[in-house]
Amino acid sequence: MPWKWYDSHIMRIEDAGPNIKCFWLEVHDVENFDFLPGQFVTMDLPIHEKRLKRWRSYSIANGPLGGNVLEFCIVKLDKGAASTYLFEEARVGTAVRFKGPDGGFVLPDPIDHDMIMVCTGTGVAPFRSMLQAIQHGNIPHKNLHLIFGTRNEEGILYRKEFEQLALEWPAFEYSLALSREPEWAGTKGHVHQIYEGAYSEVKPDRHFYLCGWSQMIDEAVAKIMLGMGYDKSQIHYELYG
Repeated sequence: MPWKWYDSHIMRIEDAGPNIKCFWLEVHDVENFDFLPGQFVTMDLPIHEKRLKRWRSYSIANGPLGGNVLEFCIVKLDKGAASTYLFEEARVGTAVRFKGPDGGFVLPDPIDHDMIMVCTGTGVAPFRSMLQAIQHGNIPHKNLHLIFGTRNEEGILYRKEFEQLALEWPAFEYSLALSREPEWAGTKGHVHQIYEGAYSEVKPDRHFYLCGWSQMIDEAVAKIMLGMGYDKSQIHYELYG
């Protein structure tokens, strides 16, 4: 089934961290934009003459709670044509055409296992969408553990939101790992040591969801399967580059 094209405009832009911005798009001609939590859209940006070289995919960072506004958390890449355009040329009011939604990295239905969500940087976006969907939709679930990794404390995305969620939601646990923050009181290093320590005992009702840069995911898949002994059917991932 072909994707549907939509027209939208940027209604809000905010800094979210070092070289990271959040963009909100208001979709035209729809009251409710339907998507599954975890899915992405593909934007057609004015960065190249050839169509396929204009396309960039970004995960939706808000849950499908109704309405026609979509949130995206985007990092500025060195020599990245799309992110350079969005950061340096796009403004509130700028038109954005996109197609979608698409993607199979979505919230399981039913949620019949513990979800260990491991991410780095803007890879947190689909998990935020999933968590909002669970919370606001009162979806039955088991234990939920979000493990987020980045370099410095200023790069922790949606920190206050997740910390508050952990206080209010007994089934939700939130862990952070910072690799380049000497004074950090929490886990110093990478996300791997958190899940390796917490889930060393293999259980069939645990599934790992991974999202972020390919190097992190490659390492995590190897550690979870070969090092820890989990089955590959318990690992799900979405690559970000």
